[in-house]
Amino acid sequence: MNEQRTRYPGYDVLKEQDEWDPHTREIVLKRLGPFPEPEFLSENEVEMIKAIAGHLVYDNREEIMAFVVHNLDQNLASDIGESERKPEQPEQKNLIRWGLRYIESLAQTEYKSKFLELDEEKQFQIIAALQTGKAPQLPEWSRVPQKELFKKLVTEVVGAYYSHPQVWSEIGYGGPAYPRGYVRVEHGLTDPWEAKRDVGES
Repeated sequence: MNEQRTRYPGYDVLKEQDEWDPHTREIVLKRLGPFPEPEFLSENEVEMIKAIAGHLVYDNREEIMAFVVHNLDQNLASDIGESERKPEQPEQKNLIRWGLRYIESLAQTEYKSKFLELDEEKQFQIIAALQTGKAPQLPEWSRVPQKELFKKLVTEVVGAYYSHPQVWSEIGYGGPAYPRGYVRVEHGLTDPWEAKRDVGES
């Protein structure tokens, strides 16, 4: 764990895994990898997602980014439908794939370079423009809604990032409550096994 990222140095949520039921423990531990080869995303798309995710969560640790990519790839490869989507919005498989191609085209148009070859500042400018819907309109990618693309990327990346056990430890999250449960729910109180800010500090 990178202690610079946490107020809970020394806390490791995985030390509590014996308190989880077997099914939950299996799900959580699988998030540590190793992961199979992507089913949907190409090699270049994987690297683009990692770069974009780094800007969205300010983190580029490979072991965590690998899970973020794997989680997104599994969602895109699945035949399970989306929970909700605006009628005019492309389905998420197309939104992500077309969106990455649009981002690549923006890099080529704006900077005459591939997105992955741009410095972090230029990459960030492209992503920030999508957030506000003010990226240049490219006729061949007019079917890609900028703000919806940004929202989808944020939802997928942030959701996966904050479900990784290493990040749980860093934010002091105690992990699944079942079957043990949380007892001390009063304001300011924590159960003995929960993270304490002074753990590991002297």
